[in-house]
Amino acid sequence: MDFALTEEQEMIRESAESFLADVSSSQAVRKAMMTEQGYDDEVWQRICEEMVWPALHIPEIYGGMGLGYVELAVLLEKMGKYLLCSPYFSTVCLGVNALLVAGNDEQKQAYLPQIVEGKLKATLAYTGMNGRWDAHAVQATYQTTSSGFELNGQLRFVPDGHIADLLIVAARKEGSQCEDGIALFAVPATTQGISRQWLPTMDQTRKQAEITLHGVVLDQSTMMVDENEGWSKLSTIIQLAQIAVAAEQMGGAQKTLDMAVDYTQEREQFGRKIASYQAIKHKAADMMLKAEVARSAVYYAACVGQEVISEDGDPVLIDDLPQAASMAKAYCSDAFFFNAGNAIQFFGGVGFTWEYDCHLYFKRAKSTETFLGNASYHRELIAKQLLDADGDVS
Repeated sequence: MDFALTEEQEMIRESAESFLADVSSSQAVRKAMMTEQGYDDEVWQRICEEMVWPALHIPEIYGGMGLGYVELAVLLEKMGKYLLCSPYFSTVCLGVNALLVAGNDEQKQAYLPQIVEGKLKATLAYTGMNGRWDAHAVQATYQTTSSGFELNGQLRFVPDGHIADLLIVAARKEGSQCEDGIALFAVPATTQGISRQWLPTMDQTRKQAEITLHGVVLDQSTMMVDENEGWSKLSTIIQLAQIAVAAEQMGGAQKTLDMAVDYTQEREQFGRKIASYQAIKHKAADMMLKAEVARSAVYYAACVGQEVISEDGDPVLIDDLPQAASMAKAYCSDAFFFNAGNAIQFFGGVGFTWEYDCHLYFKRAKSTETFLGNASYHRELIAKQLLDADGDVS
């Protein structure tokens, strides 16, 4: 598989680099992350209207640009590099993907054009209170009523859940367990019975929320998929999101490497630039290897992800999605955390002080490591997938 970017993809990368360097500077990030909303309205409107990024991989029939998941990965790499504070990940990598994978045509027609125009923010809410990321994480319940459905339960760790206009909610039929009985609903956030609360977290650059569903009454039109396909569709949405997180992590891993190497050209110990010491060179080489391998894992997974959202996707590649997503998420989680931690060491005592940005990347590395499953969780998933496929892990 050829990982060389096309001319169009290089243009996306260059324009993203230029734009984000301007609007997502260290000062801009620090200002946005201190607010409960978590982003600047003017910057978000520029992202939607000037850059048209929410439309990137939305099909043209719904007003989008009709590009692919590789182009999205190119963009997310730069967003991870600059720690962009915006509802882009929640809206596009969760909300749009959920609509593309599980929404019916009426739901796509209703919501995707609004997302393209910047009039609608969306997110996915599926994790309950048990701290899990698999099918057991779905703890909210629904029951059928004469007019539709009633939802109840609590959902945590919902990216931008407190400011989203549309919630893609996963709930299970009362009495069901594990992968059985899970359905998906497209729910306007203003629906009666929904309460939302911002959850302050270690990583202030990406906001999360807790959502409570108390007797939320929905009509039939809100159901995206029923219990027969619910987990199948939800797992695909989660895997696509894992690839998106990995792309951001890869950008962060490269940025922390660059920051660390640049600083070693300035810092002196015993009358020499510390970049001249062999131990520093060895550690920098390890960091570079982590970043480069992470890039390969992400772009392979993005190629597989493209087949999933394509109408004429290759079935062989689609079957590879769970492994490709887990490999990318596992490796990039380790790589970002390794590079961010070593960058702090390169900076020395000032590395974790507020004046420098190292700590912001370190916190993002830790939060994204745990989000949607850490490296150990994904390595275990890969082992189980290989065992199921071959009957032998080896």
